[in-house]
Amino acid sequence: MTALTKPRMNVDEFLAWAADQPGRHELFRGEVYPISPETIGHAKVKGALYTALLAAVHKSGRPYYVLPDGATVRVDDATAYEPDALVYCGQELAAAAIEVPEPVIVVEVLSPWSRQIDLAVKLAGYFLLPSLAHYLIVDPTRSLILHHSRIGGAILTASSPKVQSSSTRPEWSLADVYGGSPMSRIPHPLMHGGHRAEKICENFTVRCGRR
Repeated sequence: MTALTKPRMNVDEFLAWAADQPGRHELFRGEVYPISPETIGHAKVKGALYTALLAAVHKSGRPYYVLPDGATVRVDDATAYEPDALVYCGQELAAAAIEVPEPVIVVEVLSPWSRQIDLAVKLAGYFLLPSLAHYLIVDPTRSLILHHSRIGGAILTASSPKVQSSSTRPEWSLADVYGGSPMSRIPHPLMHGGHRAEKICENFTVRCGRR
């Protein structure tokens, strides 16, 4: 991705500028980057992720809120991203809000032009947020979810679709994400035993209860 030729901005300046611009953009270290157009397959995986997360949150009965892409997450004064989906908790944000200040889950779907950014730059950036418990990176070419989670002071990574957590937390499955696409039929060593429930909301009750 190539930065636009513009003066450096802070996040407040960027959001004011972006409100009047066509297309979508992100800000990294004060430089503006356009978000590339998506393939239909990429958009379908994003939609399935949002639907699966929404169903999991509804099933949990807890005060979590799910948003698709479009909401802004401010990482620091000069960096702001638009994840492909996110979950936050506590009080529901106003309909006119642009930012989600304290996400607990963010999700990015890999694409050829965003792969290295999502795997490295955004991984480091998102976990600067004290509220963040989970960062999920979805690889639509391999039916694989990389799950990065904050456990105490450490960031742990599971390169397996199966994510362990308490049975009282929201859950969803790879079948929910990939079930309608040819990718669900791709053999993968991490998918033996069929599609199993993902439990991705570990520590939600503790984190939300402190608000």
